[in-house]
Amino acid sequence: MSVTIKIHKDSKLTKSTVLSTLDNFEHQGELIGTGYRNVIKILDIEDEHYNIKGFKVPNLVNKIVYRFFRKSKAERSFLYAERLLKNGILTPKPEAYIEYKSLFIFGKSYYISKQLEYDFTIRKLIDEPECDDYDNILRQFTQFTFKLHEKGIHFLDHSPGNTLIKKTDSGYDFYLVDLNRMNFKTLTYDERLANFARLSPKDYMLDIISDEYAKLINKPHEEVKERMYFFSKKFSSGFKKKEAFKKKYYFWRKKKN
Repeated sequence: MSVTIKIHKDSKLTKSTVLSTLDNFEHQGELIGTGYRNVIKILDIEDEHYNIKGFKVPNLVNKIVYRFFRKSKAERSFLYAERLLKNGILTPKPEAYIEYKSLFIFGKSYYISKQLEYDFTIRKLIDEPECDDYDNILRQFTQFTFKLHEKGIHFLDHSPGNTLIKKTDSGYDFYLVDLNRMNFKTLTYDERLANFARLSPKDYMLDIISDEYAKLINKPHEEVKERMYFFSKKFSSGFKKKEAFKKKYYFWRKKKN
């Protein structure tokens, strides 16, 4: 397979260091998460910390789609990171993306960004509802999401682990990660409110989020809260059905084998 390497103009990386790092990707670095689907690792390259995401090899159909018709997840992550930063939205600095492909099919791909040292994610607010400054953090996060919406950024994977948070002297900075699924357009009222659905089914979180967002868009709180509850429950119900189907399917496969 041939390899395509795109390095950001401000990056210190070179093609040779990137290739050398990927040659040893499986055997070095600190694994983040389980690595079940995509593999994310923190690696040092010439004394700098980098975050490298190796995307799962796509299925047969997508091998053709990504080869000829659609940008890969790695390329989209890189381009969307650049676009976010141009719009004043924080994300770890994009460094490079790499694609392996043959004449007819797409293979592996990688996205490299600068490793960001952060304090916590939104998941902390779900796991620790009594944590310090809870209300303020959640309201600032809601303001951050409103800023996304006002700039026409629809982050489709707006889930608890995909916003990294750094505490600052003046408040909190929010950084988006896992960037390959985004739309850039004017969001409708319902699209804005539904964008919070993946974050948490916890009513006490939605109460605060809806209160702050209602102020920002100048709508009645009860109206905004009701719609947010609706979209959150709809997502939770769909997620549970999907997980139940997967369990049944994998149980059947295991039993058959």
